[in-house]
Amino acid sequence: MARPRLADLLRRPIAVAPMAGGPSTADLVIAAAGAGALGFLAAGYKTPAAMAAEITAVRAATAEAFGVNVFVPGAPCADHGELNRYLGSLRTAGPLGDGTWDDDGFDGKVAALLADPPAVASFTFGCPPAEVIRALRDAGSLVAVTVTSPGEAVIAAEAGADALCVQGYEAAAHRGTFVNDDAPGRDYGLLSLIGAVAAVTGLPQIATGGIMSAGQVRAVIAAGAAAAQCGTAFLRCPESGAHPRYKAALGDPRYTATTLTRAFSGRLARGLVNQFIRDHQDAPAAYPEINNATRPLRAAAAARRDTEQMSLWAGQGYRSATEQPAAEIVERLTAAR
Repeated sequence: MARPRLADLLRRPIAVAPMAGGPSTADLVIAAAGAGALGFLAAGYKTPAAMAAEITAVRAATAEAFGVNVFVPGAPCADHGELNRYLGSLRTAGPLGDGTWDDDGFDGKVAALLADPPAVASFTFGCPPAEVIRALRDAGSLVAVTVTSPGEAVIAAEAGADALCVQGYEAAAHRGTFVNDDAPGRDYGLLSLIGAVAAVTGLPQIATGGIMSAGQVRAVIAAGAAAAQCGTAFLRCPESGAHPRYKAALGDPRYTATTLTRAFSGRLARGLVNQFIRDHQDAPAAYPEINNATRPLRAAAAARRDTEQMSLWAGQGYRSATEQPAAEIVERLTAAR
């Protein structure tokens, strides 16, 4: 089946990032498509059936292209002593779930995408096997892989990816690194990463990380990217499924900085500095075990509207997030000088 080229899908050079855990909704993807942007559904933490239902909902509302993002499972935590120590320290904070490993339904999601292929199938937290990429390409999807370093870009290119989502250090939420460790060489700022990746592969790049303005969009395009992917810019829009208190926190003067933390999930992620992050700076690398364990705790905090105990993922440019509708944000991000 003929596959689209990335350039053919980009009516405007904007992608709306997949934001797992609630912010990405079918309505947001539909609104993005209507405004000429490439929106992504976030399959992370959903069942394959729930992901397929969202794809159906988007297809029913628009004939425009959209993407679906899937998490690639990593290795289980190797240090159960450290994991158990950390989970023990959380027991006074609230209810905990089982701190167990899972693959986030990876095989079922790939099967669902093959049965109903979107224009773009993208992957984060690793590069899927070459045979998965080949099957999705044969089904008609363009395959993109999130990378944070030139080394990861080479791996994705050799596996057969069509495009790369290059994620700078400025980006909100989880770092898309292939390995959940603290090895050096994966803390590139976005502009330097675009150039470093271009030096090792000619695959088209979708640049992401702290992009909040038309000037920043122009900057990444000038640096060589094909498009800018924005997430935080859309967190406060009406179509976003983010919790109302989460949306409000992005504009709350109480929150003055972001940081990278493993406190909520066991994987480095950028969010607003709150009391939970300050209290739990010793979280080990254990994803998705810690993420699964803290899910009830985070849900309870959201239910009582306690932003000091919620995961408030945000990129470095979070203060520029507005409550405008998604279509108006796309218009603003693509405005001429």
